[in-house]
Amino acid sequence: MGVPEIVLGEGKSVEHLVGILRALRSAGLGAIVSRPSGSQLGAVPALLREGVPIRVLADGRILRLEGPLGVEYRRGRVGILTAGTSDVPFAEEARVVLEELGIEVTVAYDIGVAGLHRLLRALRSVERRRPELYLVFAGREGALPTVVAGLVHAPVIGVPTSIGYGRGGRGEAALNAMLQSCAPLGVMNIDAAVPAALFAAQHFAPTGPRRLRGVGPPRLR
Repeated sequence: MGVPEIVLGEGKSVEHLVGILRALRSAGLGAIVSRPSGSQLGAVPALLREGVPIRVLADGRILRLEGPLGVEYRRGRVGILTAGTSDVPFAEEARVVLEELGIEVTVAYDIGVAGLHRLLRALRSVERRRPELYLVFAGREGALPTVVAGLVHAPVIGVPTSIGYGRGGRGEAALNAMLQSCAPLGVMNIDAAVPAALFAAQHFAPTGPRRLRGVGPPRLR
């Protein structure tokens, strides 16, 4: 696939994650760690002291192990929008992943349907950069991706977030609303910021067979 190595920090012990990062470093590979825990972040200084080059990004929601990520994506642009400021942490995960893959990102945050005048002004600014694809994050009623999909001239991927409470809270209402969109819209799972970024990156991937260094094709029996 050419997708870079993504390690989910959530649920792993510090020892397991450190072992994975050391092994990848020894193989000369880079990686992205998503959703690291506080204790995992606490291991970063020790890793740096032993020569494992790692950066903390997106306010601690992403770790980047330096090294090649596999495939070189062509230069392209993605627009990332959020309905509210509470959606920004998820959007920042996606932004960091895309930028680490060499894809240019233009953002506009806090432009939800509660103030459509903000949306139209922000869209004019973002569209001047001519994004080839949009990622739109929204919680609550999840209406923003549908509105954006009816206004822009590029594919839109909606990402429901777990922002919101009451009936349909925790992203359920937002997910259902995006799935029912009248405007053409792709929809990711709730809070699926990193999968959304990787899905978007495939739009900029080179065509033809791709192979990561040191990784051969699967054997089918």
